[in-house]
Amino acid sequence: MREKKRMYRSATDKKIAGLCGGLGDYFDIDPTIIRIIWLASVLGAGFGLLAYLIGWVVIPVEPQRV
Repeated sequence: MREKKRMYRSATDKKIAGLCGGLGDYFDIDPTIIRIIWLASVLGAGFGLLAYLIGWVVIPVEPQRV
């Protein structure tokens, strides 16, 4: 049985909170692309900052691997 994939903030690939690194890992794409999309949404529509802050609070940090 396949393990259920969970969304986490990255503990290693982070610039501010690790949200873009975690989303990139979850969707299997480069986190830089996620960061560019966030920046465009902040500068363009203005809702990106609020969405980032909500994601920062709601999405947990990935557990440490032993």
